[in-house]
Amino acid sequence: MSNPDNVPLPIDLIHILVRATHSIQRDFKTQISSLDLPFQLSGPRLRMLSTVAEEGEIRMNELAVKLGIKARTVTDFVDALENDKLLVRIPDPKDRRATLIQLTELAQVHLNEALEKQAIIAEQLIHNLGSEQRKELHALLMLLMKEKDYSSDCIEDLNS
Repeated sequence: MSNPDNVPLPIDLIHILVRATHSIQRDFKTQISSLDLPFQLSGPRLRMLSTVAEEGEIRMNELAVKLGIKARTVTDFVDALENDKLLVRIPDPKDRRATLIQLTELAQVHLNEALEKQAIIAEQLIHNLGSEQRKELHALLMLLMKEKDYSSDCIEDLNS
């Protein structure tokens, strides 16, 4: 549907954005979960692991801020990833009340491979967009997210 000026109605844009997002998430999840790794991966798990890898060691509250999610969600993720032997909690030498998170050797050994495969999957999912279209899409999505607080959003199931 569109109005007489051939400008899509806001609700039509929202519907197509939601449909596109669900389709991309489904395809990404299917492909990332089919990787031959000794542990389960999902987009959110990979994002958390790569953020921890970038930092080396990080406090959970700092991780929550970097990921834009609630501290409780980080705790749930860390619990699940620790259970899968991918993250470990260690005492913070600077503050004995605090705990740091770091990758285990298992995660370190396989993370680069997973990130490389993630990049290939992402490229396949947006292969039909040229570089200018990618820049424009990025700018538009960032504009839609500007000044929004997504820390309360639910992100994917921890075990998937």
